[in-house]
Amino acid sequence: MLSKGQGTTMGTYDSVLLAFDELGRIDEAGSLWNMILHTHTRSISKRLFSRMTSLYDHHDMPDKIIEVFADMEELGVRPDEDTVRRVGRAFEKLNQAEKKSLVLERYGCKWKYIHFKGERVKVRRDPNF
Repeated sequence: MLSKGQGTTMGTYDSVLLAFDELGRIDEAGSLWNMILHTHTRSISKRLFSRMTSLYDHHDMPDKIIEVFADMEELGVRPDEDTVRRVGRAFEKLNQAEKKSLVLERYGCKWKYIHFKGERVKVRRDPNF
């Protein structure tokens, strides 16, 4: 279906990457990701980047997580909170604590919302999250 040009939307790519993750077919997910990167350079969503970082995190591949993050920075896509945490853990696994703190400082959320006495309250996040 994808080879005939039908259904090549970002949602379809997300579903296929999720299926590859569940089946453990990392090399095929990587080749699909490279095809997406080269074909849709300026229109890749934050969700697809997050999917790839979660796929590589699930299979314990910190070097690949950092590669995806580098592509993300190169294209100017701001990572979400989960991606920032995964990239920080990847740098930690590779014994690069200074880069971890730099990423957390630059992209980490400084505020979070909690429910306190039935109301939503904005509080400052712990810098070591």
